[in-house]
Amino acid sequence: MKALVLNVLGHGFDLEDVDIAAPIGREVLVEVRASGLCHTDLLFATHDIVPTPAVLGHEVAGIIAAVGPEVAQLHVGDHVVGSLAQSCGACARCLSGRPFQCIHPESTLRRPTDAPRLTRNGVALFQGFGLGGFAALALVHENQLAVVPKDLPFPQAALLGCGVVTGAGSVLNTANVSAGDTVVIFGAGGVGLNAVSGARIAGASRIVVIDIQTKRLDEAKRFGATDIIDSTKTKPVEAVRELLPGGPDHVFDFVGLKAVAEQGLAMLESAVDCTWSASRTPMSRSV
Repeated sequence: MKALVLNVLGHGFDLEDVDIAAPIGREVLVEVRASGLCHTDLLFATHDIVPTPAVLGHEVAGIIAAVGPEVAQLHVGDHVVGSLAQSCGACARCLSGRPFQCIHPESTLRRPTDAPRLTRNGVALFQGFGLGGFAALALVHENQLAVVPKDLPFPQAALLGCGVVTGAGSVLNTANVSAGDTVVIFGAGGVGLNAVSGARIAGASRIVVIDIQTKRLDEAKRFGATDIIDSTKTKPVEAVRELLPGGPDHVFDFVGLKAVAEQGLAMLESAVDCTWSASRTPMSRSV
C-alpha cells in the first residue's frame, strides 16, 4: 500500500510503498478515507520525539475492511474514527471511566514477539499513536476505534479523534465544568472551538473566548460563545474582569504561550481573591 513515511526529521513525508500485516487478535484493518494533519504530527516530524522511520497520522476516519478473530464490537463495513487515547479497557483507570489515563496503553499494540504491523522492505516502521493514518490502510486495536453514522462525512469525522476530544474533553472530563459555571477560553482554533461546544453542552452560563483573529472570534460566536475578546485591541485580563467581576470559574489555554498562561492565572487569581473576601473559603478553580 501507499503511505507517507517520516524518514528524516525536518524533511517532510515521503510517499512510499509499505507492507501492512493482516489483523490478529483484536486488531481491525481500516480503509482510510480521511486523515487530518494535526500540529502534533508536525511536531513529531520536526523534533526527536518518536522513532524513525515512522507512519504518523492520528486523526483517522474510514471503513472497516477486515477484523481479527477476537474483535467483539466492530464489523466489516462499519464507518469508524480513530482515537489517539490508547486504552486497555481492563485496568482500574479504564474501568473507572478514565481511559485517557490507562495504565497499560501498550496493550493496544502488538507484543515484541509478534511480527510488526507495518514494514518496508522487511524493516519495521513506527506507528504513531497506534494508528498510522497517513496511509491507504491502518491496522488498529478495536479499543482505539469508534463507530460513527454512515452519513457523517469522513473529513469531519476524522477530527473527532483529536481536536474534538481534546477541546470538549478538557471541559467535560478534566475540568468537570458544571451548569452555570463561567468559562474563559484562550484560542479559537480547532481545539478551542470544540471547547466552546463542550462548555455549551455542560451548560456554562458565560463562555468568553479570546483570540487575535476576527475570523476565529466570529466562528466562536457561531459555536456558542457568549462574549468575545480581541486581545490585539484590549487587555484580556482587564476585559474579563469587566465581563465577570467575580472572576471566571475556569480558564482554558489552547495557545501554549507563557504570556497567555500568566494572563489565565491572573484571571483565576482575581476570582479566588474575590471569593476569599466574600466567604473566606476559596472556590475550586481550573486552568
